[in-house]
Amino acid sequence: MESDCRIPMSCLRPRILALHALFWGLVSLRVFGAALLSDEKATVAVTKDAAAPCWQVEEFLVAKECSACDGLQWKTVPACVQTGYVEIINCTKSNKDTFKSCRSTKMEEHLFWKFEGAMLALTVVFAIVVVARQRSLDRQASDKVRRQIESI
Repeated sequence: MESDCRIPMSCLRPRILALHALFWGLVSLRVFGAALLSDEKATVAVTKDAAAPCWQVEEFLVAKECSACDGLQWKTVPACVQTGYVEIINCTKSNKDTFKSCRSTKMEEHLFWKFEGAMLALTVVFAIVVVARQRSLDRQASDKVRRQIESI
């Protein structure tokens, strides 16, 4: 007699349950530990770093909106290396102009459409795989039925 339980009985053995609990415990410890460490590092870096850029420790105004780095800026401005785009920041307290790395809306839009295209391509590929697998299974079932009929 078939059970209504969807979980196989082999999964309910104490050893397997203990392994699952250990695995998920380690995964959750890793995730939450990494989150806690990153928050702790971020606060320590901001409070202890005396050489932090002025825009991290004081109020600022954006002097020039986010724009792509040109050839000279790539070589001279370290902020260009992170995203390829910078904005000029004027710190109000120290009255100093500095460069800050930023993310351009054009770049974000380009990345979004690349992601959408990749997802569409994966959808098409997996749809083809599903159709091919279904046809293969249908063919196998049809052959099995044909063999059973021929044996009669």
